[in-house]
Amino acid sequence: MSRPRYLKDVATLELDAGKCSGCRTCTKVCPHGVWSIEQKRARMVARDRCMECGACATNCADGAIAVRSGVGCASAVINGALGRKADCCC
Repeated sequence: MSRPRYLKDVATLELDAGKCSGCRTCTKVCPHGVWSIEQKRARMVARDRCMECGACATNCADGAIAVRSGVGCASAVINGALGRKADCCC
């Protein structure tokens, strides 16, 4: 099986670091290791790995993370599994 291919600079993921309390929830729920905590704040360390599933934004109690879930790779994989036409980045 080949390694996933990540598309450059297409993720809708955004972080307002000023709102982040450093709770680490984003690092726990992200399936692709997009996040780390540095100096008690979240930091995107691999933005291009984001599949826009929305787990980080949904679970961020501080409202520091925003993403348009359902428009990226996760959506394409799900639609493809359901037999719908979808481009996939994987």
